[in-house]
Amino acid sequence: MSDDTRAAIQRFHDALNSHDLDALGLVVDEECVFETTSPPDGTRHVGRDAVLAACREFLAQSPDARFTMEEVVTVDDRAFVRWLYDWGDGHVRGVDVMRVRDGKVLETFAYVKG
Repeated sequence: MSDDTRAAIQRFHDALNSHDLDALGLVVDEECVFETTSPPDGTRHVGRDAVLAACREFLAQSPDARFTMEEVVTVDDRAFVRWLYDWGDGHVRGVDVMRVRDGKVLETFAYVKG
């Protein structure tokens, strides 16, 4: 399962980095839960439509957004992705704790340094 998990995570990040919401929708599970890095506990988005709306808003606010996966560790259906988010004139590092089901992202909880 780890190879399938890694492949799904790669498709998710490729779609996000190309700002392709149609492709992103194909790799986000209908019941996906996404929690952002907003303090103190992140903003929670539940369901594919809510997750895609959050991504649409994020990409509109940060048109130069690019995530580099610096390290990916997979264990069965789970992935831990250490990333660098670059928005053109700055960057920040963080980690996503993710879960995949049937080749699609089911959970993604984002944590940022700082």
